[in-house]
Amino acid sequence: MFPALSAPTAGGTALRQRLLQTAAALAAGMPLYWVLGPQPIGWLAWCAPLPVLWLALRSSRRDAAWMTFLAALLGLSSNVAYFCLLMPLPTVLAVLLVKALLWLLVVLVTRRLVLRYRTSWTVLAYPVLWVAIDTLMAALLPDGNWGSLAYSQADNVAVLQTAALAGVPGMLFVLCLAPSALALLLAGGRAYAPAAGASVLLLAAAFAAGAWRVHGAPPPGGPLAGLVAIDDFIGPATPPARAQAIWDQYARHVEALAGQGARLVLLPEKIAVMSPAQADAVRQRFQALARGTGAWITLGLGVQDAAGRRNLVWLFAPDGAAPVSYQKHHLAPPERDFLAGSAYAVQPVAGQAMGMAICKDMHFAPLGQAYGAAGAQTMLVPAWDFQLDAWMGARMTVVRGVENGYAVLRAAREGVLTVSDAYGRVLAGRASSAMPGSTLLAPLPAHPTISTWAGWLGPLFGWLCVALSAILLCLGRRAVPAP
Repeated sequence: MFPALSAPTAGGTALRQRLLQTAAALAAGMPLYWVLGPQPIGWLAWCAPLPVLWLALRSSRRDAAWMTFLAALLGLSSNVAYFCLLMPLPTVLAVLLVKALLWLLVVLVTRRLVLRYRTSWTVLAYPVLWVAIDTLMAALLPDGNWGSLAYSQADNVAVLQTAALAGVPGMLFVLCLAPSALALLLAGGRAYAPAAGASVLLLAAAFAAGAWRVHGAPPPGGPLAGLVAIDDFIGPATPPARAQAIWDQYARHVEALAGQGARLVLLPEKIAVMSPAQADAVRQRFQALARGTGAWITLGLGVQDAAGRRNLVWLFAPDGAAPVSYQKHHLAPPERDFLAGSAYAVQPVAGQAMGMAICKDMHFAPLGQAYGAAGAQTMLVPAWDFQLDAWMGARMTVVRGVENGYAVLRAAREGVLTVSDAYGRVLAGRASSAMPGSTLLAPLPAHPTISTWAGWLGPLFGWLCVALSAILLCLGRRAVPAP
């Protein structure tokens, strides 16, 4: 059981052995490259960690350490281009190093437990450790658990239903259980067949329950909604004529979508950053536009006054009243100098209770849960992505909808316009574009908010895994027999 791949050698044989190990580590890192970045291949995520785990179980501790670290660095390098858009290169390298060390920790602790106890329960070590780390990141980091491997399954609607039961922790556990069971079976032999069989049964139950849940989902049948995004940003250096042309184009899109029957039109985040006087002119224009078209209009803009800069969403009603305002809670790296909001906003719109959030806000489960508890049936989410993260940004928001049982409308500049229902089905989607921009017209889901357990079971399961990981780390301190 667990025969070692690495053994003491000498001379040219040692060099050849090291080159083979390096090639094996790089080969193990290639599947990770396609699942750890901002555009993961969903099906590959089920088996991508398998080569790394298998190598670790078949190698000495020292060899397992450097091969795991090399494979993880290769896999994580798929984020370099995206991270460089958000932070300086030294910080990018530091982030990649920390993430690779987390992979090293999880794999080495898993290896230690498997080799020390050589029993079926150790199949749980790998998924429990990753859920614990993901839970701590979501709670403690300013960017939360962005890019969690769980989000790679956002297009797998059957598996996605696990989020309605146990949130992202439940999805991640199921996803990590598969490679853990396979690695133990392949490296340890028939002794781990019961663990692999139990894992297969659990995975089959998750797929079947998710498919059954979606099968009974009603089709969209609510009022029509329109989404608009023009990638062009109105900044301080934008010529006034160009800025006016962009605002005029947004107004034309609103009128066209309303003319096609849209009861609501959603515009993206932070179309411009403006002084209070400039923002007031925009407010008056869109108040009049909402009254003239008879449509609700949601738009995002930044306002800078003596107190500082705020990232806002305004919701304009067809009666021309003053807009309902929402201020972004969770700020992206380029807007660290903005003031964070803390209030929530739920408003009756077109016969539905609709909540408002902005882009990164929906990356955090507690905010999504707060809107679910407030009875939101649909979330209106203006956004601004960075092109490379368009899929990830949109799908993280879809997962929030499944966790809390509401539909989501998300209009992103340099991203994707998406309409998804409470089951995570993307009902309509279209890439954004520069002037004259992109539009989308789609019916809203007509069903009420769907009851889910994720609001309490997800955090409970996540923190239970944190506690179990502390126990596993203590158990792992016991000596490991030499392979």
